[in-house]
Amino acid sequence: MFFLTILIILLATKLAGDLSIRLGQPAVVGKLLIGVVIGPALLGWVENSHIIGELSEIGVLLLMFMAGLETDLGDLKRSLTSSMAVAIGGIILPFAGGYLAGAAIGMSPAHAIFLGLLLSATSVSISVQSLKDLNLMNTRESTTLLGAAIIDDILVVVLLAFVMSLFGGGDVNLAMVIGKKFIFFLIAGLFIWKIAKWIMKWLAPLRVTESIISAGLILCFFLAYIAEELGVAGIIGAFAAGLAISQTSYKHEVEQKLEPIAYTIFVPIFFVSVGFSVSFDGLGSQLGLLVLFFLIALVTKLVGSGLGARLTGFSLRSSAGIGSGMVSRGEVALIIATLGLENGLLEQKYFTVLVIVVILTTLVTPYLLKLTLGRGQND
Repeated sequence: MFFLTILIILLATKLAGDLSIRLGQPAVVGKLLIGVVIGPALLGWVENSHIIGELSEIGVLLLMFMAGLETDLGDLKRSLTSSMAVAIGGIILPFAGGYLAGAAIGMSPAHAIFLGLLLSATSVSISVQSLKDLNLMNTRESTTLLGAAIIDDILVVVLLAFVMSLFGGGDVNLAMVIGKKFIFFLIAGLFIWKIAKWIMKWLAPLRVTESIISAGLILCFFLAYIAEELGVAGIIGAFAAGLAISQTSYKHEVEQKLEPIAYTIFVPIFFVSVGFSVSFDGLGSQLGLLVLFFLIALVTKLVGSGLGARLTGFSLRSSAGIGSGMVSRGEVALIIATLGLENGLLEQKYFTVLVIVVILTTLVTPYLLKLTLGRGQND
């Protein structure tokens, strides 16, 4: 059954991606939507499982690793001010919108604060693929977007720790949380500066097949592991690994050999798995709530992050594009929602609605990027 599942996923994503391009949309749109179609929500041909989840996680790590490989470190440093403004704007407005919406529907202050925090999250893994589809990865907008996503992740995780220490059931040490983030970025900085070069020079000459790409993947999974152990999203560790290797002479070979590995199986599984969380059961009675939360999630992130970009010198069109790229909540918000449910900060009746909102923000992001930044298409 497992092999049949893989067969269906690969065939469906390739056909859906091709159809999407023929209709003038980024390929990722079709790949995301087909997950809803063949998943439990509609046809039920494939279902989520532990192994699919693990393969999906590898897919998103490889996607962000490649984004790091394609990012210029100098551009990332130059965009720091803009990235900070985009991240902060993309937290303040969604947080305020989520809190006010929660208060308006009768949530307790603690639950309303958690809702605002959940809606402040950002995951740019889908945005990265959309930018690749549109041939816009090596632009000022994409660099700012990636920098903002990293800053957003740090701020939201620290705020989450603070909220859970005040209102959650667990005993959270805020100083420890911040300290762990500092340690991770110190380690990542050392890898980008020197360590990655030393490791690649040591592993690349090994007399085994594909030693260079193997060395690159070892670094990718190592930093992803360190990131998760220290409370940072694994995708940030994978991105840091790609950035570190981009400073070495092995960059192009790793990039060239990684793409077939990633896009043959792991990345398609990730795209399809996004749609597996969608369920339409009992949704009719909560449709108004779903629309309300979705509009808040969409508008506040688009305006907040877009305003941050606009205030730091981007054109109106570019600002709208950067705001669009920050809309997707992805796996980051799903993790936060699960934590909220486990710690009594999110009621079960809101959980399903918010999961669908997260999926919808992920599905709409490629369309928004195409609308705002699309100048052509990479087939």
